[in-house]
Amino acid sequence: MSENFKDYFSTKSAAYANYRPKYPRELAEELAKLCDETHRSLDCGCGSGQFSVLLADFFDEVIATDASSNQIENAEQHPNIIYKVSPAEQIPLPDNSVDIITVAQAVHWFDLDKFYVEAKRVLKPNGMIALITYQNIVTKDSACKDIIDNFYGKTLDLYWPPERKIVESGYKTLAFPFQEIEFPNMQINARWNFHQVYGYITTWSAYKALEADAGATKINTFEEALKNAWGDLETEREIYWPMSFRVGQFHE
Repeated sequence: MSENFKDYFSTKSAAYANYRPKYPRELAEELAKLCDETHRSLDCGCGSGQFSVLLADFFDEVIATDASSNQIENAEQHPNIIYKVSPAEQIPLPDNSVDIITVAQAVHWFDLDKFYVEAKRVLKPNGMIALITYQNIVTKDSACKDIIDNFYGKTLDLYWPPERKIVESGYKTLAFPFQEIEFPNMQINARWNFHQVYGYITTWSAYKALEADAGATKINTFEEALKNAWGDLETEREIYWPMSFRVGQFHE
């Protein structure tokens, strides 16, 4: 395991698997269309396999890696997926063996220079790479949105790791040494009840940092405010996450 690996998610890996949003299937489909071949994809920082399972419908083999063994233990199984515990900076694959590398909501945790060296090593000539990220959850109910935004941006402000700024930029501030291509705008859509939304919020690294800092009072205040605004806790509301991409092709 990389000595620089920052493990913010293993302690709640089961919750991460249950409550993280599901990527749209069309995202994997559109990425597959960009590839010359669809023999092997590599999903780095795969977490519990949220995006890996979508890739498995379009590629003969998906190698899905994560530095957290707990995440891999909670990963969704699929016959086309091989899960491996491995940091993104040490990819356990031979040279020129991958048609596409995907990183969904994880590249901001990587040592980017080392990852790019490995990415270029394992990609086939003209292979593709896609960095995928999504922004904070949005609900069309204004009262619920204001409560979530206030908790995210104010209560948790000092508890977010610095890498969060990279996510909020849509990865536009990252170096990207590949031939960049335009990619369609997409968003993650869902209909969730209160329990699903709150479960998702508990997976935030800043939520866990506040919890560890004896922040139960602030957490309880937020939870009660959101419950009151939500009304019937079983009622499902339309929510979405805006997405951003850096997609490129590797040329030696």
